[in-house]
Amino acid sequence: MSGCLALVGSGEYLPGMSEFEESLLREGISQGKSPIYLQLPTAAGQESDDRLGYWKELGKEQASRLGIEQRFLPVFTKEDAFNSDFVKLVENSALMYISGGDPHYLAEVLSGSPLWDAMFKNWNSGASLAGCSAGAMVMSSTVPNFRFLNRAHVNGLGLLPNINVIPHYDKFFKWIPDGAARIMMQVPPENILIGIDEMTALTRRANQAAWEVVGKSRVHVLKGLPPQQLTAGELIDLPS
Repeated sequence: MSGCLALVGSGEYLPGMSEFEESLLREGISQGKSPIYLQLPTAAGQESDDRLGYWKELGKEQASRLGIEQRFLPVFTKEDAFNSDFVKLVENSALMYISGGDPHYLAEVLSGSPLWDAMFKNWNSGASLAGCSAGAMVMSSTVPNFRFLNRAHVNGLGLLPNINVIPHYDKFFKWIPDGAARIMMQVPPENILIGIDEMTALTRRANQAAWEVVGKSRVHVLKGLPPQQLTAGELIDLPS
């Protein structure tokens, strides 16, 4: 049976999300996985060394708060995603967390790689898989190219092919120009478009079919289903 799956609007590794992340770890461990917190910073792979060090330290602090082993996987290029040593480190970890950054770069690095194959296999056998911000966006079959409006969309990982996510939803449209906002709202007619606020997640637990909202703010259903806003503890049915 596949493990827990979480789409997170923002807040990876922050103290305010530690209880939520601990629950993901517990679920993976309950499915027989090793107590390892695998942190994948690939979406930030084009950022500075200082910034990458920030992500590593932030993740280390969260793992320490949770009393769990941190495994920070420095996969920053397509070549890294084919590194057999990195692929082996994925095996049997209880939680795999894809943190934020550039969703287009993230999708290009992971798509078709042995690393993503190993992550999918681990999740499909009970590990928890979470994607925050860019990590949530790439779970779809497509990622709108809102950063370069004259470029085509990027293919996503296809784990949730008919679901598109706008992370940081309560802040996102304050950051980007109107043209980029229109791109984000354009999804195939058969797709469901969901906005997830900061410090909030939409989670499907291993033992339930429905998705549950976790966190301090809201999940917004924008297209593909009747428009609605959901808060912590509320459930919604989405395509498998």
